[in-house]
Amino acid sequence: MTVFDDLVGQEQAAAVLQRAAAAAAEALAGGRGAGMTHAWLFTGPPGSGRSEAAQAFAAALLCPDLGCGHCDMCHQVSVGSHPDVETVRPQGLSYSVKQTRELVLRASGAPTLGRWRVILFEDADRATEAAANALLKAIEEPPPRTVWLLCSPAPDDMVITIRSRCRVVTLRTPSTEAIAHVLSTRDDVPFETAEFAARATRGHIGRARRLALDEETRRRRDAVLALPRTLTGLGQCVEAAERLVKTSSEDAEEATAHLNEAETTELRKIYGEGSTGKGLNKGLVRGGAGAIKDLEDRQKSRATRIKRDSLDVALLDLVAFYRDVLAVQFGAAVELSAEDRSADLEALASSSSPEDTLRRIDAIMLCRERLAANVNPQIAVEALTLSLWRPRL
Repeated sequence: MTVFDDLVGQEQAAAVLQRAAAAAAEALAGGRGAGMTHAWLFTGPPGSGRSEAAQAFAAALLCPDLGCGHCDMCHQVSVGSHPDVETVRPQGLSYSVKQTRELVLRASGAPTLGRWRVILFEDADRATEAAANALLKAIEEPPPRTVWLLCSPAPDDMVITIRSRCRVVTLRTPSTEAIAHVLSTRDDVPFETAEFAARATRGHIGRARRLALDEETRRRRDAVLALPRTLTGLGQCVEAAERLVKTSSEDAEEATAHLNEAETTELRKIYGEGSTGKGLNKGLVRGGAGAIKDLEDRQKSRATRIKRDSLDVALLDLVAFYRDVLAVQFGAAVELSAEDRSADLEALASSSSPEDTLRRIDAIMLCRERLAANVNPQIAVEALTLSLWRPRL
């Protein structure tokens, strides 16, 4: 077992990374190290394991045995405690230039343990234009022992100046069989359930695991896929949109409420709230008002991101459902992600035309674009449900 064995269905990418890790070890020993570079871009569809591949590569760079998977170095990387690995996970809608400059400054330090200093930047495509320019300067002139591992869905999501300076590792969507095997062997999920989850999530490993293990996740998916047959009138369309938006808001509230409170309490303590002494408490809290306002803005951005991601999962489930409807209409011999709802697929396929189905899919994709452009979620989703009800309007 090595750290690369956890990459599901990514044998080709794993082989590239293993060779690069060996080249990195050669470079440390004074050799040429051909095949190793200081900047990498991991791309692939959602759920393909971009961050996992980058983390495995980080472990291989820092492990004396090139990612054995069981030594202290590999364990520290896997749990996020290695002093020479910094993982950046943008929680808001974007990653600012201020945050990027602070990151670049930290990345310029020498490695603590003498091998490499690794910066693993998840969702690097969320960097603003100014942040991308700041990142470009660091990638153009990196310290000799710093390695940048950037992750984004596609190479084109990164500005061309950064992309051209990185070695691209492209991951593919894992097969249903590969994901089902992992769920059944590593998570002890019954094979039928594992196969259902893998098929329903269309190769997204993380979602497949949640769907297989969490009953609430399955309930929510069922509610989303039941939506098309409930759209029988204008009132039902508005109600359905309200339910979708409300569910996404509840997800954001559940994910952020406790964290927001802890962060705010900690920051207030730092700025002296609760301290004793004449004038001390009042003065320090006032001095920290700007920091508290910045924290609240970041928390609001994080909640908006979670809400948008929750809605996007529902929309992608609907896209997959109508894709299955189209497959039934054409009699295509393809794997159906919503095979468990065959009755609904058959009913909708027989009561509409392929042109209607394509219009519905286009309406869902347009809704995703509108949400990404900060259109009011309620308005965007109401427009969607109306289009799903009457695709020719």
